[in-house]
Amino acid sequence: MSAALQSQTAPLLRVEGLRRAFGGLVAVDGLSFTVHPGEIVGLLGPNGSGKTTALNLISGALAPDAGRVVLDGRDVTGLPAHRLTRLGIARTFQLVRVLPGLSLNENVVAGLAFGREPAWGAEARSRAATLLTRVGLGGRDNQPASILTYGDQKRLELARALALSPRLLLLDEWLAGLNLTELRGGIDLIASLRDEGCTVLMVEHVMDAIRALANRCVVMNAGQHIAEGPPAEVLADHAVIQAYLGDDDA
Repeated sequence: MSAALQSQTAPLLRVEGLRRAFGGLVAVDGLSFTVHPGEIVGLLGPNGSGKTTALNLISGALAPDAGRVVLDGRDVTGLPAHRLTRLGIARTFQLVRVLPGLSLNENVVAGLAFGREPAWGAEARSRAATLLTRVGLGGRDNQPASILTYGDQKRLELARALALSPRLLLLDEWLAGLNLTELRGGIDLIASLRDEGCTVLMVEHVMDAIRALANRCVVMNAGQHIAEGPPAEVLADHAVIQAYLGDDDA
């Protein structure tokens, strides 16, 4: 999305002053940013900077201590995850979560029951098969999820997230740990989702993917927003380099 077009559209997601502490540790501290329809926004930062906690607050896995989450003009702060999925927020997890005792098709059918366009029975199984094909797992519907490789588990988790018909897709290091061939395929898949109208907020450490996919980047350090802008500009920012490398190397 161009900057001119972005300026003409209302944000799909608005994060305003989010704060979350765990005892004396402030994991997210006054975080604010927006995501516009059709964008891919990278949420970046060194390990421990609060990125996953921010996704947990947006997706309803955690409630904030302060601040607001606004989805398409509606204040959804603190709503539980199952209600947010009905409103169009879906996510993947840093630690992949599949249902190993179920088949691939059954894993996706489980997602179809909880999304914006729920389905059951034969319709659900058919839609699940289509989604499995969409992520590169076509023809494997009846295989048990327990036998999947790590990369294929990620594809299955994405298919289940897509089963929720998301307006906003949250990806938490979905490309991490993939080999080069899987990475290239994953980048192409995310780009195709954007081209189909899906808005994406992605936590990612694979900078080649960020450069290839992101319209903008928001950078966190120690729970705070420290930089924002196009990938090339943000990744050259002194404060960002300092956050990743430390004072001696910045």
